[in-house]
Amino acid sequence: MFKQFLQSGAMQFCQIDSCRLGGINEILVVLLLAAKLKIPVCPHAGGVGLCEYVQHLMMFDYICITGTKEHRIIEYVDHLHEHFKYPVVMKGSHYMPPTMPGYSAEMHEESLKAYEYPIGSKWQEYFASGIFTDPTKTPVIWS
Repeated sequence: MFKQFLQSGAMQFCQIDSCRLGGINEILVVLLLAAKLKIPVCPHAGGVGLCEYVQHLMMFDYICITGTKEHRIIEYVDHLHEHFKYPVVMKGSHYMPPTMPGYSAEMHEESLKAYEYPIGSKWQEYFASGIFTDPTKTPVIWS
């Protein structure tokens, strides 16, 4: 149905969510279909690691598919980059090409351990302060 929606002319911009599509192959299909139908793709990058993830997609779109940056934007959220080994680099409101191989979405081991639910140290702080309820200490009520 997505293809038909694109073909119908009902979409002026396509905002893909790279983490909800079925991997690189599906993302490339969307980029190619959108290019064929002259619909700019502006990926969603507002979550943890999405900026790191989508920078490659839009650079690929520019270099290999469309050859243009016209009518294209990438969201940028300036938080949580400290949890990534190779965070995005911005200069003059532009994403800079990554300098390391890979997808730039590899997280620091310390961050993964600290935020592992519900046993990570950060979650234990949240439970102790009462921000959240510890699910391991909450009785399950069946109705």
